[in-house]
Amino acid sequence: MSTHTEHAENPKAETLKYVATLVTLLILTAITVGASYINFGSGNVVIALFIATVKAVIVALIFMHLLHDKPVNAVIAVAGFIFLGIFLMFDFIDVDSRTNPQPTNLHTPPAAMAPATAAAGAPAAGAAPAAGAAKKE
Repeated sequence: MSTHTEHAENPKAETLKYVATLVTLLILTAITVGASYINFGSGNVVIALFIATVKAVIVALIFMHLLHDKPVNAVIAVAGFIFLGIFLMFDFIDVDSRTNPQPTNLHTPPAAMAPATAAAGAPAAGAAPAAGAAKKE
């Protein structure tokens, strides 16, 4: 079994690394929030997913200690995120290429007929008179 002795050598460097990671993730979160207020059209989703992918890679490299592990493990983890992005991009291309994304067997119900407006005090047609109301002759 391997032991992680590199963490005990310089605790100030470890603390500085985690603080830098925190600041980087907070800046990327602020960029994501700021980009959500700007209308990029369909690019808003692409920008948000790109920033989220960068944040996920940072978290995987730092907090999952892939940065200090064998380089092949970091490459495999980053490749997983890249392939996820590629698969999502194909979904967006497919949905964006459709002219009418509604199913062909979806039938919307006809609009209901609006009831005729009655005079302010007159009962609606077919309505029973109120109890205790006197009939006029």
